[in-house]
Amino acid sequence: MTETTQTTALRIPLRVSRSRQLQVLPIIEIVVLVIGALLPLVLKDYLTVYATRVLILCLFALSFDLVWGYAGIMSFGQAVFFGTAGYGVALLARDLGVTSILLVLPAGLLIGLAFALLLGGFLLLGRHPSSVIFVSLGTLTGSYAADRVARGWYYLGGQNGIPSIPPMSLGSYDITEGPVYYYLALGILVLVYLLCRFLVRSQFGLALAGLRENEQRIAFFGYQVQRLKAIIFSFAGAIAGLAGSLYAFHEGFVWPNMLGVVMSTQVVLYVLFGGSGTLIGAVIGTVAIEAVSFWLSNSYQDIWPIILGALLLLVILFRPAGLISLILSERERVGNFGRPPGKGDHGSS
Repeated sequence: MTETTQTTALRIPLRVSRSRQLQVLPIIEIVVLVIGALLPLVLKDYLTVYATRVLILCLFALSFDLVWGYAGIMSFGQAVFFGTAGYGVALLARDLGVTSILLVLPAGLLIGLAFALLLGGFLLLGRHPSSVIFVSLGTLTGSYAADRVARGWYYLGGQNGIPSIPPMSLGSYDITEGPVYYYLALGILVLVYLLCRFLVRSQFGLALAGLRENEQRIAFFGYQVQRLKAIIFSFAGAIAGLAGSLYAFHEGFVWPNMLGVVMSTQVVLYVLFGGSGTLIGAVIGTVAIEAVSFWLSNSYQDIWPIILGALLLLVILFRPAGLISLILSERERVGNFGRPPGKGDHGSS
């Protein structure tokens, strides 16, 4: 009787502790969603436009976090998918007059997917497993090459890019920048976030986590490591393409920087700052960097890049797991797969 009581007493605190751990992430996600939904009601018009741009960049950051944070693939050229999709939908609008949201967004997604399949097939599906350095330099080279092609090709507008893209439309209604575009971007971001969340918490996500931690062991278990990498790389490229098409219509023009090293580096900083391997960390990192940049550029116009760089350096040095590690435990950041180590024998009911 005494033994039974002691066992029950052990189980109850463990269950309470586990439930407390698992509640933190959903609470953060709901809070972020509620704040995002209410922002246009309190922001001025020009800030709503800026916030829309940040939401689209959050979508872009999710794509990079999937390949690097979850699969361990360092893609230093993620902007190539973002930019090619932006240029693709801009050409559709300029040359063919196609601006329907039902056509241009799927087109942007497919363009990102196609370029990711092409680049991923070359870098990841070779006879021998590709090294981290090979993939990093390969994606970086692809991004740089795309940038140079765009700058030198008159058809793509050269250095000036493609200006005056017509607004995206739904039937006869033009979707212009403002609250409507904001909620469109927010809705797409939420849908993609939920899809990614389901993916990384599934068996496929568990295989990705194993791939990131120990590629050889995952291969020993029978997984097709290179195929797994190619699948997640292509999926992330499609998300980046979707973000690029949204960005092109929101800004009204596209330019070579969308394809190049600057944009590719920027998304790395977003994820590093927020916390790699956590979807909500990528979102928070993007919002934090863009908000701080906006405030610093208005308050310290001459030295704001130096201040921002120092701030980023401090966070990366002292919190390598990013800002999200301040409020989330490591287990919850990585994901809940099976029983907690060392507690399973006591905590199982």
